[in-house]
Amino acid sequence: MRWFPRALSSFRRGGEEVLPSPNIWYYQKAYEVENRAQDVDDEIWRVLAGYRDWSGADVLDIGCGDGFHLPRFAATARSVVGIEPHEPLVHDARKRVGRLENVEVRQGRAQRLPLPDAAFDVVHARTAYFFGPGCEPGLREAERVLRPGGLMMIVDLDVASEPYGRWMRLDLPHYDPPGVEKFFARQGFGCRKVMTRWRFEDAAAMEAVLKIEFSAPVAAKAIAEVRRLNEVSSGAGETWMTLPVGYRVHTRVKPTGLVVPGHSESSSGAASSASPRTP
Repeated sequence: MRWFPRALSSFRRGGEEVLPSPNIWYYQKAYEVENRAQDVDDEIWRVLAGYRDWSGADVLDIGCGDGFHLPRFAATARSVVGIEPHEPLVHDARKRVGRLENVEVRQGRAQRLPLPDAAFDVVHARTAYFFGPGCEPGLREAERVLRPGGLMMIVDLDVASEPYGRWMRLDLPHYDPPGVEKFFARQGFGCRKVMTRWRFEDAAAMEAVLKIEFSAPVAAKAIAEVRRLNEVSSGAGETWMTLPVGYRVHTRVKPTGLVVPGHSESSSGAASSASPRTP
C-alpha cells in the first residue's frame, strides 16, 4: 500500500470523511494489472469459501473499487452490492458489471452505508481495513447490514510477512502488525494467515505495480529483490515473474437468537448489533 502524505488527511465529500486510496484512485490501470496478478492460485478464495458458501446468498462488497471482485461473487450469489466512495471508480465498476443482472454498485462510504438493516448474508472487504483502531464506525455499519448469522470477511495484507510486509514496514515505520491483530481480536474476529502467490506476465508489469504500492526508494529495493527471486525462471526462458505475498483473513459471525453485550434486539426479535447511522 503506497503511502502518500496526501492520504494522511481526509478527503471530504459532502461534509463526510473518506480516506483516499493511494493506489487505485490515482493509478487505476496499474492497479488493474495488480488485481490480475494477485493470488493466482485462488488461496484466499478457497479460505473465504471455507468459512461461508455464498451460493444463493446476498453479498455486500465494501470498498469495491472498480468492481474487480464483484463478478466472482455474482457467479453464484443471489445478489451482490458493491459500495465505493470514489465516483470515477463507481462509474467503472458499473461498466464492468453492466451485464450482470444480480449486481448493483452504489456510491457510499463504509461509515454510512446507504443500505437497510439486516440485508446481507455476507459482507466482504478486501485491503480496506489496514489500520485497526479508527475502523470502528465502519465495522458497526457492516454489522448493522448483516443478517443474524451472517459473516463479515475482512481481507488485508499481512504486514508481518516476508518480503512484501517488510517493504510495507519500511514505508509505514509506525504500523504495528501485532497491534492491529489484537484490535481485531478484541472486536471478536478470528484471524487466519494465508500465503499467496502473485504472478506478473513480465518484469514491466511487476515494476509498474510495485511503483504504485511503495515510495520510490522502497519500490527500487522491492523490484531488485523480485528480480533476484526470479533469476532461475528467467534464465529458463520464462517471462513470468512471481512474488510471495501474505494476507490476513479476519472473520466474525453476527450472533443469532440472543442478545449479547453491545447488541440490541431488532423489532423482529432477532439479535442485532445495529447502531444509529453516524450523522
